[in-house]
Amino acid sequence: MSLGQLYLVALVGGVALLASIAGARFASRLGLPSLLLFLAVGVILGEDVLGLHFDDAQLAQTLGTAALAVILVEGGLTTRWSDVKRLLVPSGILATAGVAISVVVTAAGAHLLLGLDWQLALLLGAIVSSTDAAAVFAVLRALPLPRKVTGLVEAESGFNDAPTIILVLVFTTAVADLPSPGAVLGDMGYQLVVGAGSGLLVGWLGSITLRRVALPAIGLYPLATFAWGIIAFAAAGSVNASGIIAAYLAGMVLGNAELPHRAAINSFAEGSGWLAQIGLFVMLGLLVDPSDLPAAVLPALVVGLVLLFLARPVSVLLCLLPFRMPWREQAFISWAGLRGAVPVVLATFPIVAGVSGSRDLLHIVFVLVVIFTLVQGPTLPYVARRLGLVRTDALREIQVETAPLDVLGADLLTISIPAGSRLHRVAIFELRLPAPAAITLIVRDGAAFVPDRDTYLRAGDELLLIATQHTREAAERRLRAVGRAGRLAGWHGETGNPDPPPRRRPTRRAAAPAAPEPPAPPPETTGDRIHGSREASPDPVGIAS
Repeated sequence: MSLGQLYLVALVGGVALLASIAGARFASRLGLPSLLLFLAVGVILGEDVLGLHFDDAQLAQTLGTAALAVILVEGGLTTRWSDVKRLLVPSGILATAGVAISVVVTAAGAHLLLGLDWQLALLLGAIVSSTDAAAVFAVLRALPLPRKVTGLVEAESGFNDAPTIILVLVFTTAVADLPSPGAVLGDMGYQLVVGAGSGLLVGWLGSITLRRVALPAIGLYPLATFAWGIIAFAAAGSVNASGIIAAYLAGMVLGNAELPHRAAINSFAEGSGWLAQIGLFVMLGLLVDPSDLPAAVLPALVVGLVLLFLARPVSVLLCLLPFRMPWREQAFISWAGLRGAVPVVLATFPIVAGVSGSRDLLHIVFVLVVIFTLVQGPTLPYVARRLGLVRTDALREIQVETAPLDVLGADLLTISIPAGSRLHRVAIFELRLPAPAAITLIVRDGAAFVPDRDTYLRAGDELLLIATQHTREAAERRLRAVGRAGRLAGWHGETGNPDPPPRRRPTRRAAAPAAPEPPAPPPETTGDRIHGSREASPDPVGIAS
């Protein structure tokens, strides 16, 4: 690749990334999963529209599998063990027995209604049997549902990718004869057990290492954490076990361990997950030819209706029957079986293996994912309300997502008070911040509290300040001024300039005595009892957005 080609690829990639991010914001306002907009970006860039040619199924499979590993590591890091530990058994049954039931019912429908041979029918059933919790929660993030329901869907989606991939690989290689059920169960058992063990072991080793090793920069902790998840994925895959479940479980172990710099790790994981999803869906959109999609609409509708109204409800009913779950929750879980990235990636496996008719399967799966995401995604809140799963009192509570900072024209700042700063022992009201800027939270020695106007600041405090875009600069200058010259900064001519002039050497002439500082307040005040300390910093105050 020449330098000019590199610039062109980088330009196209950057534009596609920005377009996908803008599409994600637009989709969230419409109540749609972002994957549809990402797929649309890929289709628009493709050879039938803008002319970008891409039809390498082998490369798509490789990059797609790597992207799935990143997505599942991020999913594990953000999954709370307290939410899923009580749901391990039902979610595990849904992810294994539920997948098998769904595959059989869907394959029977495709064989009888579409006339597909059993290999293609079983392949199609296995490909579309995996659910995508990320797409579901993108729609339901502001909808108050019972945690048992959302936790079950989340855990199922994290676990069912591995059995699905195993079944797709088994049916892909079964060119002459289909394997016996015993052989399929044996292969699945090996991959799940060894993959799960690899993930748990690598995650445990990673959590111990990250707690005991002091790295020279905060930014290295997220990289090291993610590296352990990728190691689990690769280690399990190298012994022909499930790297997907290993990545998810390693991420879950690391995400629930007491690791340093948790906020930085979570932010990096979220950004990496979004980048992997955008790249994956744009690439899959490039892989399909829009001119071939109309012929796949009818088969996709038939298979999707069998899956939505027969295969998924039957699998949920049979798997959750021993747990006596209310029928309303079962109905919602059945409807929430949204399809996303995994089915389209899995559709590339038989193409790479040279299975006859596999290109048609790719188009059917692509159309099915698009159509039924459009059907299920926007209707999930309505279905939840009709089933009585949404608490009416919770709908009257304040929802953070209904008032994001960019709508308010505000910025959220963090302020660190290092040792030696004149902000030490300054009361909140003495800061005289420009309205409507306000300090809303103080973190001191790991404990957070809401200050009042008489609360005194101390060295080592971490402050959370919210300011409008018009008052942000003035608030920063005032904090710098007080940090340099104390509560009487204005009397001393301190303006809080980010680049203060160098200090002049004192002259021999007697200078007028400076105005005396008021007496320091007592070290303990009501409601302000937690002491903290911090390493010295050359700046009187550190401000970050």
